[in-house]
This record gives sequence, structure tokens and C-alpha cells, in this order.
Amino acid sequence: MENETKKQKILLTGGKGFFASRLAGYYRDRYEFAVLGKEDLDITDEKAVLDCVGSFQPDIIVHTGAVAVTNFCNEHPDIAHRINVEGSVNMARAAQQNKSKLVFLSSEQVFNGNTNGGPFKEEDAAVPNTVYGENKLEAEGLLKDMLEELWTVRFTWMFGLPEYGKRMSNGILWDTITKLMRQEKIVASRHEFRGMGYIQETVENFQKLFESPFGTYHMGATNNHSRYEIVEHILELLGMGDRLPELLEEDTVHYLEHNRDVRLDTAKAREAGMVWTDTWDAVEKCLKDFGVIR
Repeated sequence: MENETKKQKILLTGGKGFFASRLAGYYRDRYEFAVLGKEDLDITDEKAVLDCVGSFQPDIIVHTGAVAVTNFCNEHPDIAHRINVEGSVNMARAAQQNKSKLVFLSSEQVFNGNTNGGPFKEEDAAVPNTVYGENKLEAEGLLKDMLEELWTVRFTWMFGLPEYGKRMSNGILWDTITKLMRQEKIVASRHEFRGMGYIQETVENFQKLFESPFGTYHMGATNNHSRYEIVEHILELLGMGDRLPELLEEDTVHYLEHNRDVRLDTAKAREAGMVWTDTWDAVEKCLKDFGVIR
């Protein structure tokens, strides 16, 4: 019909990933998507990227494609740089050529080497100490120099539960459950602090980014509890509180000199209308949403 509003077009890289697959599924009726995995588009091939974007002509590119496994990146820095930095620059060139807006997914891990403690604001100096974190911070700077219509997003760690046809990620909740299934003792530190956000809430909030001014946004849940305390809470929610000594062990090896604290200050996102449940309550919400507990 002539009066029908034309759907905006979104080109989504990393389309089979934990976040991207859920994003495309949730908004499938609202936007026209080109959902691309690494087998569909080699983001390190500049010509292929320019041709692909030019053919689809998206209004928005959401670039989630990356190699994010910390150990792999540390062991293969050239490959990591080619994908995480050069691939991102190729996506930015395509956005320039097509006059598309770009969302670049960075990471809380740009703060992995900071010793001053979070939560970190968007403008705080980041000190990455892994190849992956270095890649993301470098790409942030390059893309900022190239594009005016750019949203850079740093997510807190995310968790969820399995959904049909969608990839899982080893977030705090699924990691705990899979270790229980394998009858492995869970080791967690009282000196590690991260925001841990429910993936469903992140997906539901994401459209609000498109209505917000361009810039860098920290997105995800607030959390004042250590990783150990959150795992303990999950076990209690699952009815295993009386088995804590058997199931959970404190990590007494890592983060002894100073806490690992990569929590993000998400006030800017909240001011833009985005709302997350804090981690403590969000794990309970997720378990209830999936019918695991009542």
C-alpha cells in the first residue's frame, strides 16, 4: 500500500552471534534486515564490504562482527587486528560511501587494565591489557575520526539462556548452569566486579540508541556484587543454597593485588531512556522468564 511506512534497513554483521541473532529476531517485523555471518561477508575484504553495503543500501549498519576470544586474540594478534580493526574500518568506509549511520560494538574490556576501579564513564581514559581490548579501543578512535554519524557502544557482560536457533554465550548464568550439569566445581573471585546485563533487556533497549545523539554509550546493568556473590545468589535461586561448600569455591589466585573492576557507568544510556534491572535482580528475572523458577 502507498501509505505504508517504509521499513528502515539494517545491515547486521556478526549476525549469528549471541547478541545479533536475538536483535534480528526481536525486531524482524520492524526493520528490514540483512543478517550477515562470516560465511556471508568477509569484513577484511574491502571490496566485498563496499559491494555488499552498496547493494543493500542500509540506513543503519550495526557492526557486531569480531573475534572476541581473549586467548585466541593474544595468541594470534595479526588475525585479531585484521578482523577487529581493519574489518571495522572497512565497515566505516562502506558507511561513508553509502551515507549509512554506523553502530560499532566495542567492549567493557577496553578498561581491563585500569586499576583505579569502576564504574567507568564514557569519557574516562581506558587502559586495555589484552589484544582484544587494544583492538577495540584502536578501532573506536579510527572510526570516530572517519564518521560523524557514529554510535560507539560498550556493553557490560551479558547473560541469557538458550533459545531455539540462536547462539549461546558463556555469560554468568549459563556458565553456572553448565558447570552444574557437568558436575564441575565453580570457582569465582570475590575480587572481580562486572556489570552483568540480561540480554533480553539489552535487545529491547537497543532501538532507543537510534533515537539518541551520536556518540559513545555504556549499555547494560549496574552491579555492586562480586562475581562470587552473584554465583552464590544463582545457586540459592536454583534451590542449591545448602550445597554451597560442595559446589562453589573461592578463587584465591587471581586479582589479589587489585580488584578486576570493569563495571560501566550507564547513566548516559539511562538518560536516553534505556532501563536495565540490576544484576542481582536480573538473574532472577531471567530464570523466571524461562520458567526455570517461579
